[in-house]
Parts: sequence; structure tokens; C-alpha cells
Amino acid sequence: MNIYAALFRGINVGGSNILPMKELAALLQDLGCGNVRTYIQSGNAVFRHQERSASRLAASIREAIRASHGIEPEVLLLSVDKLERAVSSNPFPEAESEPSRLHLSFLAAAPESPDLDLIESLRADSESFALKDDVAYLHAPEGIGRSKLAARMERTLGVAATARNWRTVGKILEMARGI
Repeated sequence: MNIYAALFRGINVGGSNILPMKELAALLQDLGCGNVRTYIQSGNAVFRHQERSASRLAASIREAIRASHGIEPEVLLLSVDKLERAVSSNPFPEAESEPSRLHLSFLAAAPESPDLDLIESLRADSESFALKDDVAYLHAPEGIGRSKLAARMERTLGVAATARNWRTVGKILEMARGI
């Protein structure tokens, strides 16, 4: 059995694309996921599944959510190893003491040609940014809501992304290790 962390993009945000976590957990169990645990309402789950292809399983989950709730959120499945690499590769360890100000954007793929000049022009002087393969790190001391770079991250990198703050990533990793 493989352990996956599922990051759902765009559910339960701003009162739209509502998918209660109890319903998500039941849906995942119906798809053969075991030891399902969810974390906060913005769409995070960990579970076991026999499927080796994360992309095939993500497509099955997305289709099941579409069939049951009429929405098709982006679903990114990560292994425990992938989460551990993302955490251990954090280029801004000094920002870990402000876990709500450090964000990791997990990308569907490594960007082929990110517009680094545009990224630099959007980055506030107080912000720090780094791209490591398919994870983008953003330390936004003034808050993510004020960050022009955060608002345009996905478009600028040219790949689907979903961001989580440092605290959430740590909690998801802890939950995945506990399965």
C-alpha cells in the first residue's frame, strides 16, 4: 500500500465549491482509500491506497468529486518522501518561526520556462522566493494576502499549483507519517 497526501485546490474557499471533509473522507473510502484522515476545511487528506500511479488515482478522485458534487478541483497527490524532501529543502529556515508567513506551492510539474524576471518584478522587497524543481517557496512577512507574487504564482510559473503554509505542510506530513 502507498501512502498519499492529497492536496485539493479551490474547495471550501470563500463559500464556493463546498465539499465537507466528512463527505470527502467517505468519498475517498468508497474509492478504496484506507486510513483516511483529513486536515482543515481547505482540502487536505492523507490515506493509503494500492494504486501506484498518483496521476491515475488523482483523476479518479477528481471524477468522483465531479460526479457527487458537480465540482472538479485540482487534486495533487504527494508521497511521504515528496513531502519530506519539500520540508528538508526549505531555503528559508529562518522563516519557520513564522509558519503562517512561509508558503510552499506544490506544482503539478516542474515549470519548463518560468518567467523569473516577472517573478522578481512581482516580489516585494520584504519577500523571499525560491523555486526547487516542482515546489515554490515564498516567505511573505507582510502576509500572503498582500503579496502580488502569491496572487500570480501559478500564472507566472505556467503550471497548476496549490499552496499551503508551513504549519499545514508540517501537520500533513505528521499525519502521513502516522498512517
